[in-house]
Amino acid sequence: METKNREKMLLIAVAACVGLYLINLIVITPLASSWSARQKKIADLKTDISNGLDLEKSASSITSQWSRMFTNTLPVNSTKAESLLFKNFQDWAAASRVNIVSMKPERKDSEDPDATYKNEEWHADATGNIGQIFDFLYKVESSPMGLKVDYVEVASRDDRGIQLALSLTVSGLILNPPTNSVP
Repeated sequence: METKNREKMLLIAVAACVGLYLINLIVITPLASSWSARQKKIADLKTDISNGLDLEKSASSITSQWSRMFTNTLPVNSTKAESLLFKNFQDWAAASRVNIVSMKPERKDSEDPDATYKNEEWHADATGNIGQIFDFLYKVESSPMGLKVDYVEVASRDDRGIQLALSLTVSGLILNPPTNSVP
């Protein structure tokens, strides 16, 4: 009789273990994963809200920065854009005392047919000493124009490295007329 009680107890223990395993598998694990997913979603939403509040606080700064950037883009007319770049490069060269050897404009259309912008690429070669080249590059980089320096190469023109040759390529942003309204 003792063996039957023992068998019953073992059977009850096995059934309880299987039941607990199934409860864990069917109820507890899915609930725990849904709770952790919910916590992650709540954390993401809190981050989004925080980012939105930060953007809202800095809206005037962003708007003024966009206005400044928008007003400093190149004109849509390629002749005016080239003229503006030519004049500015001449002014920067005169102010930094470098000698401009050559300048070459090239219009770059966007690969996207729906793009609302174009680029005016400008290549310039100049010569001068290290201070003059540095000053020229500083003037190009710090100008309010919508320019991006794409390529810079500096090479020595003499054995001691006193005279340098600069090869510089910049891209100027041109916004197409439909988007020429400031938000």
